[in-house]
Amino acid sequence: MATYFNEISRTFNEYLLIPDLTTKKCTAGNVSLKTPLVKFKRGEKPALQLNIPFVSAIMQSVSDDGMAIALARNGGISFIYSSQSIETQAEMVRKVKKFKAGFVISAANLTPQHTIRDVVELVRKTGYSTIGITSDGLPNGRLLGVVTSRDYRINRDSLDKKIKDFMTPFDELIVGKLGVSLTEANDIIWKNKLNCLPVIDKKQHLQYFVFRKDYNAHHENPNELLDGNKKLVVGAGINTKDYRERVEKLVEAGVDILCIDSSDGFSEWQMEAIQNIKKIYKDKVKIGGGNIVDKAGFLFLAKAGADFIKVGIGGGSICITREQKGIGRGQATALIEVCKARDEYFKKKGIYIPICSDGGIVQDYHMVLALAMGADFIMMGRYFARFDESPTKRLKIGNNYVKEYWGEGSNRARNWERYDMGEGGGSLTFEEGVDSYVPYAGKLKDNLDITLGKVKSTMCSCGSITIPELQKKAKITLVSSTSIIEGGAHDVMLKEKNI
Repeated sequence: MATYFNEISRTFNEYLLIPDLTTKKCTAGNVSLKTPLVKFKRGEKPALQLNIPFVSAIMQSVSDDGMAIALARNGGISFIYSSQSIETQAEMVRKVKKFKAGFVISAANLTPQHTIRDVVELVRKTGYSTIGITSDGLPNGRLLGVVTSRDYRINRDSLDKKIKDFMTPFDELIVGKLGVSLTEANDIIWKNKLNCLPVIDKKQHLQYFVFRKDYNAHHENPNELLDGNKKLVVGAGINTKDYRERVEKLVEAGVDILCIDSSDGFSEWQMEAIQNIKKIYKDKVKIGGGNIVDKAGFLFLAKAGADFIKVGIGGGSICITREQKGIGRGQATALIEVCKARDEYFKKKGIYIPICSDGGIVQDYHMVLALAMGADFIMMGRYFARFDESPTKRLKIGNNYVKEYWGEGSNRARNWERYDMGEGGGSLTFEEGVDSYVPYAGKLKDNLDITLGKVKSTMCSCGSITIPELQKKAKITLVSSTSIIEGGAHDVMLKEKNI
């Protein structure tokens, strides 16, 4: 006979937070949103932690290198989508690791014999305006000069003009010697009013650039998530079919953490993949598993060795798994059960495995509910898809600007690795995701600052200034359908916002 769950499967929208005493310490400036990203033993610190509890979803329409850079600069992490070739995914990881390291390996290089036409094309292709001119056009070639946008004028100079005729030559450059510290390099930049400082070795080979804008950007983004080498932290999604080859290339590219992207994490395919990766790379490679929705799924992935576990099936705005297969669970109910199992596991084993809540977020306060219910961090797709930094096009539909947003289970994504039935099982012939639009919202940082302000304010109203304190002290109540209506504007005529 089938097992029946008598408890109703509930969503975040069916709960509200009850305020607790707001003490004088409960101010936004005192709130810390730091949270563990990977498992750790009692009394120890996690090898990786987030400065804000947000990660972007493993989706073509959400997480590429552009989103990964923007989110890491603000304290979170992106898992670059795996529904692409191994080479292109690894290259995206490399771009993130190169983007913000204090010492940046030159990603745009030419020789003195190239022309303005080559410069314009390289700037268009890479987006970098500072070009290292080396003897062989390679990042570590002998430095002969530098070209910036101030060295040429497209509307006046011939496109055939040789770089050697307008570059800033080496003997006019101020350079740093290999071994210079980041502090010393920044002092040289400020003292000489430079925008960048080339760093060379004893043979005049270009090693790095240090940019003034990176110094400014760090102070504008105090939550930047950096590794031990001052490089941005980045994650990547993998599947259970080509993971052997994919993980090798991603590790070579410098990836910090992996996550298996699957609509069903309670599978032998996933356990086998996690265990094989751990066997090869030991604890050097961190990997998350999922998705699951109950205690049994949690214990299965904990046994497999997952460094974090993702909760949620069918709750995403573009996911139709519940509609197509009748499989899933209300996100709030799933999260509450799994987090309870996580706490029991920690008490028994002394190992804390972070929980990622994936799906079901509609309002910003739902994020606080997810954290209060036990999630350590939240994975979101629709939220991030709306921003400039997501990889999709901005379109005008009628009088409104939108961005494209499609699910990994849609025909457009063609992500057979995620939705197939395992090796030899054949591929599914129906969709589990839709192709859609989301309202365009502008820059990530502008919107994220508002969201984080709401999260901190809500936590303060709950008498908490850390996520663990919130999870310990939170008081949560069920609400009726009429209570939900009461919670919004009602019985008034709203004014037009543009009046």
